[in-house]
Amino acid sequence: MEIKRAIISAAMVWAIGVTAYILSFFVKILDNTELQANIVLTLALIPGVILGAKYYYKTGAETNGFKLGVFMFLVTICFDSLITVPLFIIPAGGSHLTFFADAWFWFIGLEYILVVGIYAAFRIKNLRERAG
Repeated sequence: MEIKRAIISAAMVWAIGVTAYILSFFVKILDNTELQANIVLTLALIPGVILGAKYYYKTGAETNGFKLGVFMFLVTICFDSLITVPLFIIPAGGSHLTFFADAWFWFIGLEYILVVGIYAAFRIKNLRERAG
């Protein structure tokens, strides 16, 4: 695994996710703004994770997609622990415990890992088809 490249990829995805989550509070569509933010993040994460995986695999790396997804998600957990929770969650009345114990967090984490894994599988399939 190309650790530096994986960390940069995860940072890109984290930045996209945090931005989408925060911006969702500025356009109130649902009465439950927390639910709305989680839905927006779930949707924004798909192209964000694809972008991050595409960046990682651009050099021709052959890392297993699911292993990469887990590693990138662990990096995201670190960013959330050090930046997201102290800057955005705690001032809003939350805590590390409420953030990481939320079922949405783990659902989104599973989505993250699956999208990287599926992207990698399609990438491998396309490479094999081109090789003939």
